[in-house]
Amino acid sequence: MVVTAARATRSADDDGHTGGAAPTRADGPPAHADREDASPAHADRADVPAAHADRPDTSPAHADRPDVSPAYANRDGAPPADSPRPGAARSDGAPAYADRPDVPPAYADQADAAPPHTTRADDPLPRPVLRSAVELYLDLHAHPELSGHEHRTAGRLAARLTELGCTVTRSVGGGHGIVGVLDNGPGPVVLLRTELDALPVTEATGLAYASTVPGVMHACGHDLHIAAVTGAVALLAASRDTWRGTLLVVGQPEEETLNGARSLLEEGRLYERFGVPDAVLAQHAAPLPAGTLAHAPAGGPPLMAGSVAVEAVLHGRGGHAATPHLNVDPVLMAAATVLRLRTAAAEATAPAEQAVLTVGSVRAGERGNVTPDHAELSLTVRAFTQDALDRLTTAAERVVRAEAAASGAPRAPGFTVTARSPALVPDPELTARVRGAHERLLGPGRVLDLSGSSATEDFPHFAAGGVPVAYWMLGTTGPGPWRTARAGGDPVPPNHAPGFAPDVRAALPVGIAALAAAARQVLAPRSAEGRGTDS
Repeated sequence: MVVTAARATRSADDDGHTGGAAPTRADGPPAHADREDASPAHADRADVPAAHADRPDTSPAHADRPDVSPAYANRDGAPPADSPRPGAARSDGAPAYADRPDVPPAYADQADAAPPHTTRADDPLPRPVLRSAVELYLDLHAHPELSGHEHRTAGRLAARLTELGCTVTRSVGGGHGIVGVLDNGPGPVVLLRTELDALPVTEATGLAYASTVPGVMHACGHDLHIAAVTGAVALLAASRDTWRGTLLVVGQPEEETLNGARSLLEEGRLYERFGVPDAVLAQHAAPLPAGTLAHAPAGGPPLMAGSVAVEAVLHGRGGHAATPHLNVDPVLMAAATVLRLRTAAAEATAPAEQAVLTVGSVRAGERGNVTPDHAELSLTVRAFTQDALDRLTTAAERVVRAEAAASGAPRAPGFTVTARSPALVPDPELTARVRGAHERLLGPGRVLDLSGSSATEDFPHFAAGGVPVAYWMLGTTGPGPWRTARAGGDPVPPNHAPGFAPDVRAALPVGIAALAAAARQVLAPRSAEGRGTDS
């Protein structure tokens, strides 16, 4: 999943680290947040392993201090006592921070979007919860696995859920899907979903805990999602005397191919085996201010576009590069097809419709002196209505077939739809309840509206049969990169980029608290009289 957001810098983690706390300035952010040479602490120390999972200082400092909120549980100190509360207005009536240079242009019109370093929440996270979540995050980030190969990742998640008291079932859906069940008596069923897979991207973050797998990295934040969901389960498991119901935790493989959710639901018979949930909840990392959350506004467009993934094969006639007159060159055929496809969106959709057609991969041949016999294209169509998706997919197929015919292809091209996903439309009533919980957790100024994005994901399949779903974005950009972006510096690498690096210190605690707070909106509260009598 890709989210396009405001400009930011080359590394969303260059103002801090997941280990010991950094000194703070009088205005709140780490003292080195705006330094160009700022890098994760210990990044240049030879005695620090790639993943700090076994370091006692890995978990955030002050995580067990009752006076430090989640977003500051690992900072050297909370914001100054006179820091404005999120959403506070200036004496002239303008939004707080409206004229602050550390608010990027894309968010300058957010009335209460305060800088990430002022995030507050009602309850601190226990030190053991943060420690375990950070350790898991560092390990997963260093050991990413591609779609369909998430064996180790699933194992780490399964082990952690088992430690927390869940009954875990593995290989759900025929792949590496897992389901953890935390049964706490009769009551609503809440499903928390996280993804397991990484991407075929070579990491270029320079982090001490960067990927150790060549050509593979967690460039979409799924490692952050897994760590957050385990933290949320830990909070809920430790407070079972306050709620009733069943918590389902689903570790979904193959999200990046848009195949994992359907496999779990159809082949794995997820709802038949484990019960139809009363709500399905998920969040996704996005280059928004770390410490903020973003929801689809009520009555607005879908939060994410629907999509269709296609594999096309163009057939030629191979031969020697010196005799092009005897060959039918599929490379030229593919080049002409790609150029023609770029105009298909404009021709097949109205100007007011949002639609995207992207050719993400072209594969043909092995050597420059050999004309291959075929070329392969991987393309994705994205739109916000099923009608637009169908029209654009039909137009793409027409272009592929027409270019093959124009080139004299010896046989018709292949055009195979490999995955589909509808637009993501969160349930309005559930979203309102979850958003309210998030506003109480962080303050209204930390919960933003997010207009529809052409990003896509297969989470909408969990809404099959009318199951209510809620989905929100988790900000990952730290104050240093945010400030640099506002000053016109290099843009922050978005999801799927080699430099994608969440500010874990601020994002992970908020992600944990956000999931737990959302789940509590659906789980039944346990009366004071009943506490301690059953579990």
